[in-house]
Amino acid sequence: MTKKLQKFENGDALASALAADVAERLAAAIADNGTASIAVSGGSTPKAFFRALSTTPIDWEKVTVTLVDERFVPEDNPRSNHRLVKENLLLGPAAEARFIPLYQNVENVEEAAEIVTNKVLATSLPFDVVVLGMGTDGHTASFFPGGDTLAKALDSKTPVGVMAMHAEGAGKRVSPSPSPALKMPAF
Repeated sequence: MTKKLQKFENGDALASALAADVAERLAAAIADNGTASIAVSGGSTPKAFFRALSTTPIDWEKVTVTLVDERFVPEDNPRSNHRLVKENLLLGPAAEARFIPLYQNVENVEEAAEIVTNKVLATSLPFDVVVLGMGTDGHTASFFPGGDTLAKALDSKTPVGVMAMHAEGAGKRVSPSPSPALKMPAF
């Protein structure tokens, strides 16, 4: 696969182009398999992309949406990626998609990871589309430098699933492990 540098006039043009490409990939997965799945990043940058994608005319009721990471905070928390997706992606036609949040209202992040692993494994794996972002410290998903389970998360022998991650300054988080079964890149 040849990689090509693409330049965009502004953030809206980038968001529209990415939304069109992702919608095409989701529609192709639906045509080939009857369903499609996408895992997206949170943070502040994907809002325009989410809004553009939410209006695309694909068969959204056949799409499963989940996150590549989440803070261990409830949906009503302003830092919740669940909230970000709900307020910016699961709108209009995209409101028909099935959403698997990573946060679970349980006592600890490890229990939440176990519950969500079972839900994610029941979807159409591997994910058809994974959209990753990168934090200022170089993290992607919840794989933070110095994270307590980072070595396990990056080990190719780690079973497919959702993992708990604790990192100084990042708090408690959950994230799918990178794996060929999830089509997430090994870092």
